[in-house]
Amino acid sequence: MRIAKSSLIIPGVNAAYAIPAVALSMFCFAYSIRFGQAAILLYYALWLPLIAVDYKKVLGSHSKFVWLYAFAVFAFLSVFWSQVPSVSMRASIQYLTQVLCALIAVRTIDVRTLTLGGVAGAAVVLLYSILFGYYEYDPLDGTYSFVGAFASKNQLGFYASLGIIFAFAAVFIYGERRIWAMVSAAAGLMAAYCLLASQSATSVLTTAVIVALLVGIRIVLMLSPQQRKLLVIGGGVAAIILAVASVYLGVVDLVLGLFGKDSTLTGRTYLWQQGIEAWTQHPAFGIGYQAYWVQGFSEPERLWEEFFIGSRSGFHFHNTYIETAVELGLTGVLILAATMLAMLWGHLRRLIEDVRNYESYLLLGLAVLLTVRSFVEIDVLTPYNVGTFLLYFCAGKLVGARQRSAMAELRRYETMPAAHS
Repeated sequence: MRIAKSSLIIPGVNAAYAIPAVALSMFCFAYSIRFGQAAILLYYALWLPLIAVDYKKVLGSHSKFVWLYAFAVFAFLSVFWSQVPSVSMRASIQYLTQVLCALIAVRTIDVRTLTLGGVAGAAVVLLYSILFGYYEYDPLDGTYSFVGAFASKNQLGFYASLGIIFAFAAVFIYGERRIWAMVSAAAGLMAAYCLLASQSATSVLTTAVIVALLVGIRIVLMLSPQQRKLLVIGGGVAAIILAVASVYLGVVDLVLGLFGKDSTLTGRTYLWQQGIEAWTQHPAFGIGYQAYWVQGFSEPERLWEEFFIGSRSGFHFHNTYIETAVELGLTGVLILAATMLAMLWGHLRRLIEDVRNYESYLLLGLAVLLTVRSFVEIDVLTPYNVGTFLLYFCAGKLVGARQRSAMAELRRYETMPAAHS
C-alpha cells in the first residue's frame, strides 16, 4: 500500500501523522534521561526520514534558515577551544540535529497541528508523571515537592505550563470542539494539578503571566492595526513602570514569600554570582559548549556539594545568559539573545500589523514564555529539550511567513492590469 506524500509532509493535511509526532517528541524530550537512547532514536525517526519523502519540500530553500543555525554552529566551533573537546563535540552535534529536526517541523506542520500535538503530548507526559512520579525533599528550602517522573520540579512545572497554554490555545484560539475540547480540558486539569503540586514558583508565575497575555491579545485583536500599535506602546511603558515600582515597593518579595521563597531565589543569586566569576576568566568565547559541569573539575564539584547534588549531574546556573556566557562567552550570548529578540519582535510585529494572525497569537505567547523563563532556567540551551524545539519552531515560522508574504506580493503584482505596470 502506497502512502500519499501529502499525508506526511503537507501542513494541515498531515494531522494524522504530525499530531502523534509532536506528542511523541514531547514525551521523548521529557523522559530521554529515563529511557535513554531509545527515546532519542524515536525522536530522530519521527522527523529525519521526512527528508527522504520529498527533500525539496521538507528542506526547502534552507539558506533562508542560516541565521537560525548560528548559535548551534558556534557551539560546534567551540570544540576547538573547549576544555573538554569530546563533551563539546557530542553535545553540539546533538544540538545541531535538534535544530534541524525543529526546522523540518516548521516546514511540515502548521501551528494548529503543533497545538493539538502539544495538548496530546502534555497529557501523556503529565499522566505518566502522575502514575509513576514521586515527591522529593528539597534541602535548600526544607519542603517536599512533587517532581513527577522528572529529576526536577521545575521541569515538571514547565510541561504543566505548556499543557495549560496549549489547552487554552486549542479551545480559545482555534475553537476546537467535541473530542479535542474534552482532551484539552483533561490535559488542562492534569497540568493545573501538576503545576500546584510541583510548587515551582517559576512555572506558576510564568503560566499566569502568559495566560493573562493571551487573554489580553484576544482583546487587542479586536482593534485596528494602528490602534494596536498605540496600545502596545502604552502597555509596554506601563509594564516597565509597574515592574520597577514592584521592586521598590517590595511586591516582588511579597509574591516570593507566598511560595516560600526569599530574595535569593533559593540560592540562585549566589549561583549567578559564581557563574559571572567563571565567565570573567574566559569572557570572549567561554570554555566550550557544556564543558563546565564536568565531573572531576574543582568548581562544579564544589557547587554540586554546596547544593546537595549527589548525582553530580543535571545542574546549571539557572540563567540562560550566564550559562551561555560561561560556556560560549559574550559572543555566544549575543548570538542567542539576537535569535530570541528576532523571534519576539517578529511575532509581535506580525500580530500588530496583520488584521488576523492566529499563528503569531500562540507563537508570541510561547516566545514570551521562553524569554521570561530564560532568566531563571536554561530551557533553550540544551539538546533534546522541548524549550529548544519550540524556540526554533517559533523563530522558523517567521521565515516561512516572510516567504509567503513575498509570494503573495508577487502574485498580486502579476495580476495587476498592464496599464498599471
